[in-house]
Amino acid sequence: MLKVITATFVAIATASAAYADTITLRVLGQPSGSGLIAQQKEQPFFQKLAEKSGLDIKVEYLPVDVAGIPDTDGLRVLKSGLFDIVSLRGPQVSRDEPSILGLDLVGLNTSFEAGKKHMDAFSGYVGSRLESKFNAKLLGVWPAGPQVIFCKPEVKSLSDLEGLKVRVGDQSGANFVAKLGATGISMPFGEVQQSLARGVVDCAITGPASANSGGWPEAATTVLPVALQLAVNGYAINTKSWAKFSPEQQEKLAAAIGELNADIWDFSKELYEDAMRCNAGVTPCERGKPYKLTEAPVSDADIKTVTAAVADVSLPIWAKQCNAVAADCEEVWKKTIGADLGL
Repeated sequence: MLKVITATFVAIATASAAYADTITLRVLGQPSGSGLIAQQKEQPFFQKLAEKSGLDIKVEYLPVDVAGIPDTDGLRVLKSGLFDIVSLRGPQVSRDEPSILGLDLVGLNTSFEAGKKHMDAFSGYVGSRLESKFNAKLLGVWPAGPQVIFCKPEVKSLSDLEGLKVRVGDQSGANFVAKLGATGISMPFGEVQQSLARGVVDCAITGPASANSGGWPEAATTVLPVALQLAVNGYAINTKSWAKFSPEQQEKLAAAIGELNADIWDFSKELYEDAMRCNAGVTPCERGKPYKLTEAPVSDADIKTVTAAVADVSLPIWAKQCNAVAADCEEVWKKTIGADLGL
């Protein structure tokens, strides 16, 4: 009997030890209705992360809207440890950490190539801020895609926005449209389509793929495809959760998420081009619903207005906000991104 009892306890202990070796990661993802990046890249990746990384982990993935958590609370959730990994929505969480906006000021990233260079240059500083203030390690950043302007009234240039109400994604966008004589309005993505239809707002800014999935072209007539921002997002892990892994395991996890980041950069480009065709009713339209939006031509004057916004509008206002919480914020930005721009 003693031998049987001993053997039983040994079996239980062995099973418990094996179970304890399995690390559970709770992942808070992008909103379920935010588009194909979340649906076709992010969620499948995390559901298969154990297989992709070769780590003994169990992943529980939950979209932020399904979890009932405001996407503005991403950094607070990370700090609390409620979730181990959070898919951060840059503009939304920037109110808690303004340095994030420095990655994607209006007028800064007018192309994917410019965005990659600038985000790489400044993400190290953003990562250090997240680690010191939110107990979070930044694992990478990626773009939702060029943010363009959809309007219910017909517009032909940025100057036509004067006097209009424009839904914006962040304070940088609000400052920019204010410079054009428009009123920037903050509004959840899910409310925009009806607000355009009812005239609550005249125009709204987002990426073409997101607009397509949200049905914005049903209420809009025109898209002005001048890229204001790239809508930066990223992944970060709670430092206590990170510490559960050995250095070798950390390397595998970081490499796997690095591959996801690179995949999303490429996919974002494909989505942008396909969604622009879909929204205008042009083939091939492979991933979205076809509409009949009028695509306004982008003039040299509009491009000049957007690129000038960095020095004239975005940087001065953002720098004041960021310096208020981190005295070296503007200084580091100018030594990294600013050096490339001659600022």
